[in-house]
Formats: sequence, structure tokens, C-alpha cells
Amino acid sequence: MNHGGILSLYELREETGELNCKYTKEAFSIVREIMPFRMLGDTRDLLVVASDSGRIVVLDYNVANDKFEVQHCETYGKSGCRRVVAGEYLAGDPKGRAIMIAAVERQKFIYLLNRDKAGNPCISSPIEAHKNGTVTYTIVGLDSGFENP
Repeated sequence: MNHGGILSLYELREETGELNCKYTKEAFSIVREIMPFRMLGDTRDLLVVASDSGRIVVLDYNVANDKFEVQHCETYGKSGCRRVVAGEYLAGDPKGRAIMIAAVERQKFIYLLNRDKAGNPCISSPIEAHKNGTVTYTIVGLDSGFENP
């Protein structure tokens, strides 16, 4: 869950039906969008966070250390909340192969998700998907089977 600049992880206690805060961390920025995703063949969920710093970050919750750990960080634009700088919208391929980050106007980037030699998630260089003269209200990831996302 996101509260402006605070990331919170909640857990549901099945025996009582209560929702309890398990972990909270200050992000020291405005979190514009947050999205969970699971890479193909993986058993854990990761978070993609877009903030006003102009960066997209992949976070993993480490149970042993009880904290979020940065898996990968990629710069996509200028800092600040601007309508032409991507970060307002996030969408992911349901199979966990790609994510798209978009602005209200102009900028749209697609990142392919892979693993490095150590097995850690990494993000490819951005693929530009800009289109002039459009206004974006929302984006959504669609299941395209095993075709190119």
C-alpha cells in the first residue's frame, strides 16, 4: 500500500480476519504508482515503484531481514510530477515479461524483465512507445499468450 511517500506491507490474519501492518518504510519521495508483479517461473511477488524522482525501482520484500530490498533501479525521466514525464501510470504483462510506464501526455516506455546471471531481476533499456497528440487516461496489461508482449 502507498500513502504518498510511505510504503506499507499488510498481512491478513485468517483466524481473526484482521488486516495488520507488517512493515512501513518512508520512501523520501512521492510514490506516483505502485504495482505488484511476478516474473515467469518465479514463486515470489515483486513490486515496481514509480516515483517523482524519475526512477522506476523493483523491490523485493526480504522476510529474513524484514525490509524491502532494491533489486533494480532505472532512470526514465526528469524529477518532479509532470504531465509529460512518465510515472503516472504502470501496467504489466500478466506473465511478468514486460511493464509499461506512461505519462498523461507524450512519454510511454516499455521495459522487458529478465534475470541476470545471479538470478536477480533486471530491467532492459527502455523501448519508446510515444505517440504525439494523445492523452492517456489509463493503461492495462493484456494477456497475449506467448506472443510478443
